[in-house]
Order: sequence, then structure tokens, then C-alpha cells
Amino acid sequence: MCGIAGELRFDNRAADPSGVERMLAVMASRGPDGEGLWANGPVAFGHRRLSIIDLSDAGRQPMTDDELGLTLVFNGCVYNYRSLREELQGYGYRFFSTSDSEVILKAYHRWGADCVTRLLGMFAFAIAEHDTGRVVLVRDRLGIKPLYVSSTPGRLRFASTLPALLAAGDVDTSIDKVALEHYMTFHSVVPAPRTILHGVRKLPPATVRTVSPDGTFRDHVYWEASYERDASIADADWPELLHEKLRVAVERRMVADVPVGVLLSGGIDSSYIVALLAEQGQRGLTTFSIGFEAAGGERGDEFAYSDLVAKEFGTEHHQIRIGHDRFLPAVDRTVAAMSEPMVSHDCIAFYLLSEDVAKHIKVVQSGQGADEILAGYSWYPPLAEVPRDRALDAYAKEFFDRPHRDLTAQLNPDWLAGGDVSRDFVAASFARPGAPTAVDAALRLDSQVMLVDDPVKRVDNMTMAWGLEARVPFLDHELVELAAKCPPALKLAHGGKGVLKQAARGVVPDGVIDRTKGYFPVPGIRHLEGPMLEKVRDALTAPAARDRGLFRPDYVNSLLADPNTPRTTLGANQLWQLALLEMWLQEHKL
Repeated sequence: MCGIAGELRFDNRAADPSGVERMLAVMASRGPDGEGLWANGPVAFGHRRLSIIDLSDAGRQPMTDDELGLTLVFNGCVYNYRSLREELQGYGYRFFSTSDSEVILKAYHRWGADCVTRLLGMFAFAIAEHDTGRVVLVRDRLGIKPLYVSSTPGRLRFASTLPALLAAGDVDTSIDKVALEHYMTFHSVVPAPRTILHGVRKLPPATVRTVSPDGTFRDHVYWEASYERDASIADADWPELLHEKLRVAVERRMVADVPVGVLLSGGIDSSYIVALLAEQGQRGLTTFSIGFEAAGGERGDEFAYSDLVAKEFGTEHHQIRIGHDRFLPAVDRTVAAMSEPMVSHDCIAFYLLSEDVAKHIKVVQSGQGADEILAGYSWYPPLAEVPRDRALDAYAKEFFDRPHRDLTAQLNPDWLAGGDVSRDFVAASFARPGAPTAVDAALRLDSQVMLVDDPVKRVDNMTMAWGLEARVPFLDHELVELAAKCPPALKLAHGGKGVLKQAARGVVPDGVIDRTKGYFPVPGIRHLEGPMLEKVRDALTAPAARDRGLFRPDYVNSLLADPNTPRTTLGANQLWQLALLEMWLQEHKL
């Protein structure tokens, strides 16, 4: 897990290493263990290192193999690198390190861009071909690792974070109106390739982009899970199949030259990970849970469940209690750590959790992704009885933050994109073949878009703000492929994630399996009052916010007068949604 950056020139000029260095400086927290720079004519690569595999200098990046004529910068982890290394050695390749980075270099030389289909893991990387001048940009199947791109005539830059590109300079920072409407409608998610800024785009998941020396490029999408049924699998067989795939996924993610812990929320997902690690004989496993002070009559922790799991499996457990004294100062730092505006109050929880966890350990496993692949959210059951041709209306009613008619009364007219862009986006996704039911269509969309640009991005940004690597076994692509084929009725059973609950029975304590579904509770954001409310008011009434004029003044004033009643469809605080966007823009002086 690291930070990568680069510049490509297409105008017969040499790449500017100083621009790459500015990007690296912004990403220092992603790679506190070292920095590297490589420049060769029109191409310059930079890397910030977090040492997880091959802690020696041989694993440094940018990594060049002069014999093969390739240079690599890589962020992530390839879990099957050892078996790939053995295979490549069989083809005669010689290795100078024990890193997974070098395995990617050799694999690319052997199989070209198709090597990505052999990689099991999370990754974003760039490879420069010395002889042809081509550069290949790659992102993993589920978009676990980020890759942002900024283009101007004659030049392309890329980086692991959007703020890094801003630091390099010469970026069109005007707000993308379509992205703004997505932010306000699609649960604050801006689907790839857009970001909130016109001048920055993100490489979509499961994409290989080959950039030629003249700046032209072609994209290839190399993976997508199929939602077609497998008639050979009986309903009774699914729990065991799921259990076995998850067991393998968890075991894969223990590959490291440093200890690996678990973020234990007390829900079934992270608890199942702990149980499987214990089942595999892991000893001395370290687990971490976080809790906040109550606010607005809402409890701020789920320690009762995480303590139950920690005791059951004998982990070295750390309860992290966050008081108001740490909460408020962390808000600005959390916003600064965001690559894009992310409204979820979980961001602050993960930021503070990561701050404390990083004092003990460098790698953790986390339970993100289970809800999106196994139908754990509240908006899936209402789709179960809806005909496929009515899926769009049902999904929009359950998931969209507000109908478009409300949005037109909340954004100033100059900021409306014209038309219901989020509805059009979902309609295009639902119209694609390969998702037999309304539930399948929603799960496919959520796993490809919402998952990538909400929980997965949140975990990456907040853990990497403290040099902590987070691994997500529920997003092992083989597990995702299996889950996609599972009949929706089995996923929706028992209040959601039914097949997972069946698989966990007898492995995870019943009290965790049978509990009501919880969420990462952060009452200080859900219920705005006192200094937190004043921070929100200041953001929305600041001169920069008034000059920008995104929102109608009467709408903002009504929210400030009643800060905790207006909620989005899924219950998020509308005032916080607006304020978070302004906080992010003001943090970056936009």
C-alpha cells in the first residue's frame, strides 16, 4: 500500500520531476517508509512507500528492470505473488527482490496487459515501456485502489489522490455540474470517470488504459461479475460454498512480512473474519473497535458485540473511545484526508480509528463489501417483488437522496446540469443485459459504483492518512463472482445477507448473527449541535460559499433553522451533506 504519481509528456518535452515531487509530498502519509523518483525523457514516475512485503531496499519503487526495459510504480498488494513468482521462474525469469512489485513487472513482460487477469489482490499501477514509449495504467477489479488522472494539451498526470494532482498545479478546478447533481442525488457518490472537478478524472475499476507516446489512449475493461444463475448449485449448497470462498479470501490477506490485525466493528462481517482467522490457527490476533460519546439520545458504540467476539476468540482487543475533545478537531483533518467529498459520518470514525490502530500495526483486514454483494442494505428487500421493467422507479425511490424536483429547488439554477442525470445513469445501468432481476440489477450497480466510491474509498483514504493498509476479503473477486450468481432470495433471507448468516452459524457467536443490523454510529454528525453545528454554519456562510452560490439561500437558511430534521431518503443529515461539500472545497481553496 503506497502512493504513486507520474507525468507523461506528448509535446516533445521532458517530464517535470518537480511536479511529481509536489504530488509525492502531499501523499507522504500513504508511504511514510520511503520516497523514490524516476525520470526518462517524457515520462517521470514517483512513489511513496509503505513497507509491507520485502522490507529491504530491493523492494523500493519506482522499480526498473533494465533487462526487460520496464519501470513500475505500484500501490496495493498481490496476494498470490509467491505462486506467480514460481511460475515465472519456470519461464526463466530471475528476481532481485522478494516483492510482489517485481512479480508484476515480470508478469507484464511475460503476458502483457493480460497479466492483470492473473493477479489476485488490490492494485493500481503504471508501467512504462522503455522501447515503445507506451505507458499502461491499471486499476483492480473492484476499484479498491484509487487512480486519478489530470490531462492538459501535451501532458497527463496521474496520482493515488486528487489533492496530489492539485498540488502539481495546472488543473481545471471548476465544479462539474453533472458530478454535483450526482453528489446531491446518488448518495454523495460521483461515478467514474467523473469527479467533482472538471479537470480531474478517475480510472474506472477493472480497467487497463494504454497511453501512446502521442497522448492517444485506449481503455480495456477486463472483468465483470456475472449475475446469471448456476443451475447446478442447489440452494442448500450455497452457505458452504460461500464459507469456503471467504475462508480462502481471509487466508490470502494474511500475506505480509509484518503482523496483520482486524478492524472489529461487532457486526457479522468483521466478526466472521476474526472467526475464520481463529479457525485457521492464528494466535495473538490483534483487533480494534471504536466508540463515540452519545449525542441526541443516540448510542455511540457497539462494544457489547465486539467484546463478545474478542472474548470468544481470545484476541488482543483494543477499545478506542473517542470523546468530544478528539472528535471536533478531527473533522477538519478528516476532510483534508478525503480525495473527494464523502458525506458519510463513518469517515471521521475510520480516520480516528486508523490514527490509533497505526500506533500498533501496519496492516488490517476489514469487513467492507459484504452488504453490497450479499444484499445487506434496506433498499434491496423492496425490490424483491418488483418486475424487472419497474426496477428503476423502485431503486430511485429507495436509494436516491432526494427526487430531482426537490433538487431543482435546492441548487441555484446556474448549477443545474439539465435533466435528471442520476436517474439517467441508473437507467443505463439497469438496461444492460446480464442482471435477471431488479435485485440483481441493483447489486450489480452498487458493487460497481456505490461500493467503489463510498465505503471502499472511505476506508482507503482514512487508513492511508495514517500509513495503515486495509484489506477487504469480502471483495476478493472470486468471492464476488460467487455471490453474484447466488439467488437473490437467499441473500435477502433473515433480514438481509441470509446466506452469509447461514454460513456463519456455528462459527460466529449467535448473538452477533441474530442482532439487528447496526451501522458505524457517529452521533456527533448525525445530530448537529453546539460547536459542531457552528462549524457547519461557518462553512455554509463563509465568503467562499456565498461567492460560489451552489445552493439556494432559502434552502440553506431553512436547514440552519432546523438542522436535524431534514434527512435524505436513507436518513443522512441534509445540512451535513451540504456543509461537507463546502468544507472540502474550502480546504483545497477552491
